[in-house]
Amino acid sequence: MSSKEQISRVSISLSPGLLHELDAMVAEKGYASRSQAIQNILHQELMACRQENGDELMAGVIILFYNNAATNLQQKLAELQYENLAEVISSLHVNLIRRQTLEVLLVQGKVKKLQDIADQFITQPGVISGRLHLIASLIPPVHEKGRELTLDMEAS
Repeated sequence: MSSKEQISRVSISLSPGLLHELDAMVAEKGYASRSQAIQNILHQELMACRQENGDELMAGVIILFYNNAATNLQQKLAELQYENLAEVISSLHVNLIRRQTLEVLLVQGKVKKLQDIADQFITQPGVISGRLHLIASLIPPVHEKGRELTLDMEAS
């Protein structure tokens, strides 16, 4: 939040038990104040509501944890990235012990499309776990609007 952004005060009423739990969470997680904790919780819930609108444009990450010894899995994951080239901005994979890999894909697009893409990745045989995490901000355009992108994949 920028220092120039105007802050509005609101008042809420909480039961003693809920207030006690809030204070415990503030202390446990190290929030500077109750207000900061409530802002974080509210932001998360508002993001969840925005994700219900499949036409909302959002950016985020798909996090995958998989067994890289699974037959053709890495090839299939690469193919899925190419099939969704407009939405998959970048990816990073880290090889872990016991032939396991952690892969993070940076994505942007309509929520419904991003969820469909995440589901395609997460349901591949050999993927141990996966998750889509979206945020409200957008990545600046990589290409100028109206400018055609031509890829000559055969020239390489």
